[in-house]
Amino acid sequence: MARSKSRTSKVSVADLVTQLGRYAYGKASAAWPLTPAQWTALRYFSRANRFSRTASAFSEFHATTRGTASQIIKSLVEEGYLERMPYPSDGRSSRLDVTPKAAEILTDDPFHRLTRAADSLSATAWHNLTRGLEQMLGQLAHELKKPAFGICVQCRHLYGNRCGPRSQPSYSCTLFNEPLAETEIEKLCLNFESS
Repeated sequence: MARSKSRTSKVSVADLVTQLGRYAYGKASAAWPLTPAQWTALRYFSRANRFSRTASAFSEFHATTRGTASQIIKSLVEEGYLERMPYPSDGRSSRLDVTPKAAEILTDDPFHRLTRAADSLSATAWHNLTRGLEQMLGQLAHELKKPAFGICVQCRHLYGNRCGPRSQPSYSCTLFNEPLAETEIEKLCLNFESS
């Protein structure tokens, strides 16, 4: 009996996670000019660090083909929500940045429904849920051989958290041997490795 109950709870967790996603985008407002995939792309590029704002990184994050990711990105570039910026060190590659138009529309992102729901949790429930979901995502990423995205602050490649010149925090990414601004250390990264 306990085994059956345990199995039901595990299925319930998966169902609840799936249902949360459906509710976030359910009954999309006619005022929202974007599809759920376009919202995901804009949100990703607004939260990704400069090393991860590429079409291939978004493809990995969105768990889709590069062709599908490219079509989503192309439509957002054409509509003025994303801008391609060539990398100075590699003329073949480009970084995708959100435009002011995208920043404005992101204030109405349907994703905010989920963040408001998360605000209703106690600090302990929020912490436990976060840890549990991170563990689930890590396990699934491992099974699917996908990268486990994370933020620099929790990454083993982050070096710093000390005062540099003028008592300003000084950070760097040891993987790329690049300095990081304090505003970058909370960004998503494709090259994340848990510390």
